[in-house]
Amino acid sequence: MSETAASVASAASRPVVAESATTRGRRARIALRALQVLLALFYAFASALPKLIAHPSAVESFDKIGWGSGAMYTIGALELAGGIALLVPLLQSVAATALSALMVGAFVVQMTAFHGENAATPLILIIPLALIAWARRGQNAELLRVVRRRA
Repeated sequence: MSETAASVASAASRPVVAESATTRGRRARIALRALQVLLALFYAFASALPKLIAHPSAVESFDKIGWGSGAMYTIGALELAGGIALLVPLLQSVAATALSALMVGAFVVQMTAFHGENAATPLILIIPLALIAWARRGQNAELLRVVRRRA
């Protein structure tokens, strides 16, 4: 076998990392991070803030449910904490999972107390949250190590 044929055979047996694969992966990471920032802003400002400042629309909604201001402030605080945690690398997956659970509850409330009036909103939000939870799932092991180390 000639030297040229041997180098071609050797090159064929090595895995080739395409330039586009690394660019695509980088773009996907950037898009995922942008999605996390958008969701964090949504949860902090559009969802939690009206509850935490007792905006009349939020007060009216919680009065209609019959839960009162305590539940409104609690849910607002959970949404704010989840929105912030979406930006903390170690907490991203857990935050997305917790916010998804909160959205399941919001869906049930929308269906029962508000007759499905805005039931699509929590369902739509669950999709990107599930994507974030899955894509960042590797950080759960690191979070568990940190928690065990401190315990």
